[in-house]
Amino acid sequence: MEPRIETLTTILLIGQKVIMSFANNKTFKLWQSFSPRKKEIKNRVNNDLFSVEIYPNTSFFREFDPAQPFEKWAAVAVSEIEDIPSGMNTITLPEGLYAVFHYKGKPSEIQDTFQYIYGEWLPNSGYEMDARPYFALMGGKYKGEHPDSEEEFWIPIKKK
Repeated sequence: MEPRIETLTTILLIGQKVIMSFANNKTFKLWQSFSPRKKEIKNRVNNDLFSVEIYPNTSFFREFDPAQPFEKWAAVAVSEIEDIPSGMNTITLPEGLYAVFHYKGKPSEIQDTFQYIYGEWLPNSGYEMDARPYFALMGGKYKGEHPDSEEEFWIPIKKK
């Protein structure tokens, strides 16, 4: 599984966030709260969904601790930020280089893919993680827990 390398242009997002850890995973609760309210967001660019994670440091996966907290977002892209719905916030994905991995399968079965990305591909590539948000992009082929579901994982990178 080889990623494509892309330079992301700045993306404005509106959504909801939680502080969580892998040991205290609140992803389902976050999306359960956000999904019915996404229609309240004005100036949406498209129907894609963004699952954004902001880790406290670039060694988060090298020194993995399932109890270490990080910020998780459920969001959509907007053309401009105005009339932010109550209980929602904004986040900007800054321009930068990303390794983009395509994934097909159930999201609950992603563990082997992540082990490959962080345990094999990244250490053996000419890149290292950059201190920018990581995100999953769930477009029109995303079907939740269906085996034919597709999404992309955008890993922030920089040259070693």
